[in-house]
Amino acid sequence: MRNATGNVALPRLEFLGVTKRFANKNAKPSQPSFLTAVEEVSLSIKDGEVVSLIGPSGCGKSTLLNMGSGLDRASEGEIFVDGERVTKPNPHVAFMLQKDLLLPWRTIAENVALGLEIHGAEGKQRSPTVAALLAKFHLDGFSGHYPHQLSGGMRQRAALARTLAVDPAVLLLDEPFSALDAQTKMILQSDLAQTLAAEGKTALFITHDLVESVILSDRVLVMSARPGRIVEEIEIDLPDRDVPLIRRKHKRIGEYVSYLMSLLHVGEPEAALA
Repeated sequence: MRNATGNVALPRLEFLGVTKRFANKNAKPSQPSFLTAVEEVSLSIKDGEVVSLIGPSGCGKSTLLNMGSGLDRASEGEIFVDGERVTKPNPHVAFMLQKDLLLPWRTIAENVALGLEIHGAEGKQRSPTVAALLAKFHLDGFSGHYPHQLSGGMRQRAALARTLAVDPAVLLLDEPFSALDAQTKMILQSDLAQTLAAEGKTALFITHDLVESVILSDRVLVMSARPGRIVEEIEIDLPDRDVPLIRRKHKRIGEYVSYLMSLLHVGEPEAALA
């Protein structure tokens, strides 16, 4: 029987036979009255592991994260965080999106502190955490600025700091760097990778960037077209997960990316990884 005793043998995040259907309001009489977004998805992520999720647009990747965060319910199957069934938003799970969604009327420091406020932390408790995160993400000189005064990369750093401020057990990241230029993306990839490694965080990361999926992850899960299913699981057997700039230069990167491309575009790999 599952429990929430903190047993380290339990996965941090687990999906068991998860299916999600949405009402198809525009369906014709001859068509199904519902649309299946994901079907029979099972996956397990252990403590401290970083897993990327890739697949065609519309295959249900974001739907899985919505359910994992408790923002949506599965039609069938169950989801667990540390052995506790997810039935509503979980304070131990943090969700970061492609858009920074910073509140324009709050300063950067106030935005970073938002989750702590919601969790009931007093100002004197919030301040050290916020200051440390602003320093970690090179924003300590901008704590009193407002979002419109910062570049897109700086705002996304602030969003990452806000995500980490509540010290989540699990991070769900939905293409958080996709809107950034290449140089800024590499900097933020490094910031994220170093933080996840240093703090032993567990993360499920959606990306369309195949190189990004390899350099940031312990495993990559590949989804089919809708209804989304997990069709392949790839272990990333490379060193330096905490230093993606080094991992990016590894001679096997091209091999992994070519294999992922064959899975996504051909349907079946031409040859397995050696």
